[in-house]
Amino acid sequence: MRTSIILPVMPEQPDDLTPFAELVRDTPAHRLWQGQSLGLETHQAFAYLAGQGFQLPVGTSVTLTALRHPYEAALQARSLARLTGHPMVLGIGAGTPELVESLHGKAYPSPLTALADYLTILRGLLAGDPVLHQGRQYQMHGGLPPFEHPPVELGLGVLRPAAARLAGELADSAITWMTPPDYLRTVLRPEIEAAAAQAGRPAPRIVTVVHVAVRRPGRNPHQVALTAAREHLAAPHYTDMLRRAGLRVHPMQPGLSARALVDGGVVLTGTLSEIAAGVRRYHEAGADEVVLNTAGVRMLEGREAALRDLRAILAEVTTSDSRQPTDAGLA
Repeated sequence: MRTSIILPVMPEQPDDLTPFAELVRDTPAHRLWQGQSLGLETHQAFAYLAGQGFQLPVGTSVTLTALRHPYEAALQARSLARLTGHPMVLGIGAGTPELVESLHGKAYPSPLTALADYLTILRGLLAGDPVLHQGRQYQMHGGLPPFEHPPVELGLGVLRPAAARLAGELADSAITWMTPPDYLRTVLRPEIEAAAAQAGRPAPRIVTVVHVAVRRPGRNPHQVALTAAREHLAAPHYTDMLRRAGLRVHPMQPGLSARALVDGGVVLTGTLSEIAAGVRRYHEAGADEVVLNTAGVRMLEGREAALRDLRAILAEVTTSDSRQPTDAGLA
């Protein structure tokens, strides 16, 4: 059961990067993740850390397909794998229709078709094969020159069943964000596994990003949740996913929606043992890797408060895992 961390805000300077890289280096945290950054660009930020001596596993959760052709994405990903010396997770997502239209002149007619094109091209390029793909959205006729590098794992951002099925067909990992554990267990995981079985391939592993905040004097968990998730709670695809999961959310009522995230265990708050129990629930629901996100704490209280929470939670999760009975212990 892997526990990782994500940079909680878009980095703007090296000091926004290095303390979190140190945390992965010095604790049992498995990987450092970063979303699409419009400050220090995501791939360049990871390359900077590698140049500073942080040889860490890294992953993107997620970068947006509209910003680069899959040829460029494959080139960036294999470069990072080589620079870090570790397998790299290239997680991709389509982005909003408005963003795609602003960059390409029109939105994707079908985001899932565009993502299928993108993953297909990436797979061939990263395997070192010549790619002849004439997709509806992306085309590729050619290949990358030979280049030795650790493996690149292809991840797909997944919120709803159709994306889960596409991940099962084409991705190595399904990356979820703000997905309740029961929804992961009863909806997304079965769709992923069924699609993979139909495609005759192993089911991709599941990575889920989870907002966390330790209960501390003067800290309002609902305010932390609202600060962390406000933009996502206004996005139709997120509110639709949360409603499918049984949460009462509405884009015009962000305060009540944030309370639902806390009450529904989507934003993990409370004592360290309560948060560790919440992390275990995600693992039991099928998540192979849980990524801790302290965005709300970082935005409200600053970098050191976010790091303090992460250190404490990672220590508690590690201790809690060591206390769990093993099969050998039960025999």
